Amino acid sequence: MKKVLSILLVLVMAASLAACVTGKNGNSGNTVDNNSADNGGTANAPANTSEGGNTLTVWCWDPAFNIYAMQEAEKVYQKTNPDFKLNIIETPWEDVQTKITTAASSGDLSTLPDIFLMQDNAFQKNYINFPEVFTDLTDSGIDYDSFAQAKAAYSVIDGKNYGVPFDNGTGIDCLRTDILKQAGYTIDDFKDITWDRYIEIGKDVLAKTKMPLLSSQAGSPDLIMEMLQSCGQSLFKEDGSPNIVENQALTEAINVYTTMVKEGILVEVNDWDQYVGTFTNGTVAGTINGCWILASIQTAADQSGKWALTNVPSLKDISNATNYTNNGGSSWGISTNCKNVDLAVDFLSKTFAGSVEFYETILPSSGALATYLPAGKSEVYAQPSEFFGGQKVYADITEFAGKVPSNITGVYYYEARDAVGTAMTNVVSGADLESELKNAEDTVKFQMGQ
Repeated sequence: MKKVLSILLVLVMAASLAACVTGKNGNSGNTVDNNSADNGGTANAPANTSEGGNTLTVWCWDPAFNIYAMQEAEKVYQKTNPDFKLNIIETPWEDVQTKITTAASSGDLSTLPDIFLMQDNAFQKNYINFPEVFTDLTDSGIDYDSFAQAKAAYSVIDGKNYGVPFDNGTGIDCLRTDILKQAGYTIDDFKDITWDRYIEIGKDVLAKTKMPLLSSQAGSPDLIMEMLQSCGQSLFKEDGSPNIVENQALTEAINVYTTMVKEGILVEVNDWDQYVGTFTNGTVAGTINGCWILASIQTAADQSGKWALTNVPSLKDISNATNYTNNGGSSWGISTNCKNVDLAVDFLSKTFAGSVEFYETILPSSGALATYLPAGKSEVYAQPSEFFGGQKVYADITEFAGKVPSNITGVYYYEARDAVGTAMTNVVSGADLESELKNAEDTVKFQMGQ
């Protein structure tokens, strides 16, 4: 019964995440012709499944980001294996989730590809529900010590590795330096600070410039989740039980968020496009999010040279609090349907898990920052960004990535996240925090069948 319930919950999650993926990437339904010479891929290759031989089939989404990265990885690997080919099938995240769920629940894994991309926050959930889908990579020879450990931890279950980290979702605090200057501040005033200090400065900046520091989508708990991870905290305990009511870090995070809204330091908006618009049109002085937000910030060409970034604020008086966090990201998995696991491992270990050259290639065009730490020391990553006032933002972000605490996601991460988002919304509207946290925990326990 629990297995059936888990499958149903995963299917519901897949549907609900469609909007999230579209929000970040702009369009989750783009198509790519895998038989085109311009797009890589394998001409006349089968549509989906593992092929064997010297060809690997890959499921991933976003032509300008993940698919592009795979195409470039293919080129890198072909330098030493000229006959190697990838059959890259554009598969939106929600479809990846649904297809894996369907294959596992039917007991027929033959429809799965060799390699698939999986959102980090869903990795543990999928492995726990469908362990038969994932190849154990622990003793594969992949050097996991070369990755930011918090990133690698997303695909670690019971001490074993099941994924290869890819894109970087390290949290950053991005700010308009020209607006800060009007209020008498610089980016250095935001480095290594607490949220209490952030609020103090935010009040002063608002009073002097009439400009809030932040914006957020109403009801989205992203910022709350970032605050939790900065302490290595989670909405679950190690035994998998909910950790909401007695979670001091969560209570403090919601208090901080509520204070910022009430003080006018943070402006809530209705949707993703409005959120991006707040900082691209100069409604707010900054944003805190995963580093993939750089692409959106830089669409405002007229603001070039007026931005800088630093690490995120920390929660005061919370155990293990840091100024480093993460929001988003994904990792590659190898399915147990793969006909040539050795080839898949060798390909990933010599590209995503072993080639600085590869990460240098994909960075300028896609903005795909690595959590592969050696890449952060390369000349390309050390290049100053004109848009960010000459700051070496890529090297800085890679350094931040290495300091992010890991946390527990678990099977019911998204259910708990949504419940906390509802609680946060109600508290901002004046509801009692303690009662809302209890309601949230009760909701999660019900969904867990407790």
